[in-house]
Parts: sequence; C-alpha cells; structure tokens
Amino acid sequence: MSEPPRSPLSALARRLLITPVLPRPRLRRLAQLYLGLYLYGLSGALLIRSDLGAMPWDVLHQGLSRQTGLSIGTWSVIVGALLILLWIPLRQKAGLGTLSNVVMVGASVDLSLWLLPATDSLPVRVLLLASGVLVCAVATGLYIGVGLGPGPRDGLMTGLAARGLSVRLARTLIEVAVALSGFLLGGTVGVGTVVFMVTIGPLAQVFLPMLRMPEDTPESPTLTGR
Repeated sequence: MSEPPRSPLSALARRLLITPVLPRPRLRRLAQLYLGLYLYGLSGALLIRSDLGAMPWDVLHQGLSRQTGLSIGTWSVIVGALLILLWIPLRQKAGLGTLSNVVMVGASVDLSLWLLPATDSLPVRVLLLASGVLVCAVATGLYIGVGLGPGPRDGLMTGLAARGLSVRLARTLIEVAVALSGFLLGGTVGVGTVVFMVTIGPLAQVFLPMLRMPEDTPESPTLTGR
C-alpha cells in the first residue's frame, strides 16, 4: 500500500527540522548547550545593565521593548522565531540548538535583568561591560562547541553569505542594520556596542578550541552563536 502524499508544508518542515544532518545529542553535549545558552542571556543582560551600549541585536530588542512594553527577552524570542522563517528561502537547516536558542536566550535575558540591579557607578558599569563581553565569548565557545545547529541570527548571516556575500560583509551589514534600527526605536548604542563588535571575535577564538567537542567539525570563526 503506497503512502499518502505529503503536503508541501509537511515536506518543508521535514526538510528544515528533521533531516539528520547534526550529531545526536548526548548528556554532556546537552549540558554544555544549555549552559552556553544561559550564559548568552546573562552576557546580554550584563551589557544592558552597564548602560554603555548593548550587543547589536539586543539594541534592537531593547528598542522594541521600549516601544511596546514587552520585555527584552520576549522580543529576543519573537525576533529569533521570525529569523528562522527567513531561513526557509535561504535553505538553512535548524537543529536542536537553534530551536533551544530561540526560547532559552530570551528567558535567560529576562531572568538575569531581574536579578541584576541597575547602577550609576561608572567603575561598576565598566566592570559589567567587560564581564558581559567575556561571558559572551565563553558562551560562544560552549554553544558552537556542541555543534547542534547555528543560532537564528548566525543562520541568517550564513544564508546570505551562501548567496554571494562574504561572511564578514554579511555579518557587518546585518549588525549595523539592526543596531541602527534599535537605536531609532530607543535602544542604547554606545561604546559598549563598539567594544563588543571589535572584541567578541578574537575572544571567542580563545575559547572555541578549549570547548569544542572532539567529534565536532570546525565552525566559521565569525559566528557568535546567536
């Protein structure tokens, strides 16, 4: 007896989400994945609390939050989900890490912002900025090291790069566009935003070799995991 024909939507979902192109998660791999995702949210909250400038994508989330009243973490989830929809024409594949990223980073941002008090002390704000960048670099090594799928924002970048743009140019254009959009919406762009963009790549490269699982294949050095 032949199988009933699948709908185009069902076939697309199978291609996007079910095709086994990623390593099967094990306990240690899952623990590293979710620790990395939690630290991503924490790092974003540290930069936001520094009030010296957020990560480019968090500038957008912050601006949207100020315009709508929804939390920064909620907007992180919404934007991440919308970006995965943009993967469809770009033919990018999501993994467990991708889908977990969408939900957990936003939840971690909101939890960390609730736990971290605001401060007017400049030395403390500088410490928050430096800590945020360092924690994000560690989170990048943890998340990319498990090889369970790119973050929704990195998937957009690599999808555009596959259409002819260099990875560096695609990332630069995307981050400038989202930071500018977030700034116009009321997000905080400052020296912290620039410091993050300049230092996160080199710092992440320090942690990637230490935290990559042995069976993983090397990732692009320009990925941030989000």
